[in-house]
Amino acid sequence: MRKYNYCWFLVICIIISCNNKPNKAEHVAENPTNVANTSTEVKKKQPQKTILFFGDSLTAGYGLDEEESFPSLIQDRLDSLSLEYVSVNGGLSGETTAGGKGRINWVLEQPVDIFVLELGANDMLRGLDINSTRQNLKDILDVVQSKYPEAKIIIAGMLAPPNMGAEYAFEFQSIFSDLASEYKAGLIPFLLSGLETRPDLFLGDGKHPNTDGQKVVVENVWKVLKDYL
Repeated sequence: MRKYNYCWFLVICIIISCNNKPNKAEHVAENPTNVANTSTEVKKKQPQKTILFFGDSLTAGYGLDEEESFPSLIQDRLDSLSLEYVSVNGGLSGETTAGGKGRINWVLEQPVDIFVLELGANDMLRGLDINSTRQNLKDILDVVQSKYPEAKIIIAGMLAPPNMGAEYAFEFQSIFSDLASEYKAGLIPFLLSGLETRPDLFLGDGKHPNTDGQKVVVENVWKVLKDYL
């Protein structure tokens, strides 16, 4: 990724198995002290659902420890709320939409309940054709819907820097809102919202969020994700 003068250039079931038998329910009612233990037992039987974050270095948590990436911080949030979800970091530094299209089938070997797509920034930085970027993202989403038709989809929006030209910036930004509408997906308008004028929230390269910046990204993601849990 090239560095620009603008920090924001990058812009880039719970299936509850309740098989309590009548006699067990009666036993619990007669013994209130057993309620907590019974709830724990039921909770352990609940299958976990999977949230797959599929993206580039912004998702991978470039330059940080794995536990500092926003997908890992999302897992901390889920755990704190006792939500039975597993957050999977499918980010790969340097990934383009074409690269993502090439590895999506392999990544989808694991079941997916919520698919969060964060790709496009590297296409923009390399000046790749917008129509190709759009088509690659569509192809990725088509594969997800084909393999897991019940999966919920969320798309992370990106922005292009002003020096790419007003027309290009508009067309690039429109990709994400258009796809969200077409696929009836959730939309995170701008993954790095709130970091635009905060160089202190980036690593030394001025491109990737640092540990504090990741916390801001978490909130941007959570605003949309929470409604899909």
